[in-house]
Order: sequence, then structure tokens, then C-alpha cells
Amino acid sequence: MSSEPADGPASFDDDDCPAFTMGRAAEMLGTTPGFLRSLGEAKLIDPQRSDGGHRRYSRYQLRLAARARELVDQGTTLEAACRIIILEDQLADALRINEQMRDQG
Repeated sequence: MSSEPADGPASFDDDDCPAFTMGRAAEMLGTTPGFLRSLGEAKLIDPQRSDGGHRRYSRYQLRLAARARELVDQGTTLEAACRIIILEDQLADALRINEQMRDQG
């Protein structure tokens, strides 16, 4: 029996594919699993869960976590870092939408 989702296999090229365990994600970022959990508690990232309940992170989520670590390492509080990242993400989305609208019109 396959564990693939009903809509087909996951693509590891997909930035939203939950491909990384908490341990591997923490190792890649040079941080601790506790830091990743704190980002979840702060609602910056919401990792998917495996069938066994283990957290799985996507590349997109790892980029957000890396940015949070960068800000925290510079002395920004975790809460402020999360807010900054959310606003940066919203701005990038708005700029992308504006560019698409310019291209269409």
C-alpha cells in the first residue's frame, strides 16, 4: 500500500513539500529543535505531521526559520522577528501580484 497523497506523489522540487525532519532541519539551520518548536508556537511556521506525529518541514519553512534565526542572532526578540518575517512575506506577495497585473495590462 502506498503512502502517497491521493493527488499523486510529493515532488521534492516543490518548496512546500514537507521533506525534512525536525532533526535534519535543525542541523541544516545550525539551530536546535527547540528553536523550531518556538517558531511553531509563535505561529511563524506550521510544519506538517507524519503519520507517527513527527514534524516535517518544507524548504519554504526552512527559509523562514533561517531568516528568524538571523534576526534573533542580531538581537531581535523572537516575537518581533516573526512579525518582521510575516510582513516581509506579505510585501513580497504584493509586489509579485503587482508585477503580474502590470504584465497583464
